[in-house]
Amino acid sequence: MKDQPSPIRETDDEARKLARVLLRSARHAAIAVLDPETGFPFASRVLLATDIDGVPVILVSRLSAHTKALAKDPRASLLTGEPGKGDPLAYGRLTTQCMAEPVENGHPFHERIRTRFLNRHPKAKLYIDFPDFLFFRLKPERASLNGGFGRAYHLDGRDLIIQSPANEEIAAKAAETVRDLVERHPDVAAMLAVRLNAPESASWRICGIDPAGFEIISGDLLVRYEFETLAVDSDHICSNISKIAYSIP
Repeated sequence: MKDQPSPIRETDDEARKLARVLLRSARHAAIAVLDPETGFPFASRVLLATDIDGVPVILVSRLSAHTKALAKDPRASLLTGEPGKGDPLAYGRLTTQCMAEPVENGHPFHERIRTRFLNRHPKAKLYIDFPDFLFFRLKPERASLNGGFGRAYHLDGRDLIIQSPANEEIAAKAAETVRDLVERHPDVAAMLAVRLNAPESASWRICGIDPAGFEIISGDLLVRYEFETLAVDSDHICSNISKIAYSIP
């Protein structure tokens, strides 16, 4: 009997980029945890953002079932990727297995994560500082990418993390960097939306930057762009964004 060919393709740079975009462009995700009482998988929906190193971040109530589960067992799985018209299975999706790390008020990363989360989810300002809410960083351990029929890949967690010595410096200057860029080029977000073929909207804005790329957002719409190479500092990010926005197509 002949061996069946493996459905898993060799992971290449194109697959890694698609996986990163599926994770970093998601505003929400399905999360699966392990019920501490029964051991059964428990799935729910969470709002999603990313930290400066690309690690997914969620904001949850201590009263929710998935928060209680993560307190007992930090293992979790995220499903990201939006279906479109037609067969939902024809569209890319990413399952990321993660280890959850709580980030409460007073944690060294808390203020940075809070700012980045609100930039993506401004309505969360209504409850983000309630004492019964906290963040989790969900550090990727491994991932399974399905890019559509016949395009399955396995990824290591390191494929999804931004491993750059510039992370902390860029994070500290992120708000100032975006503010200065918009002051020099008031139409930069609108131009980026045109260049990236984003859906028509009158209110695009840059909502996040990191060494690997940036996001623009308009209401419930979000577009992620990945640089070809990691930026080394904030000036490099501004230069990359300006070239994308104002280069001749």
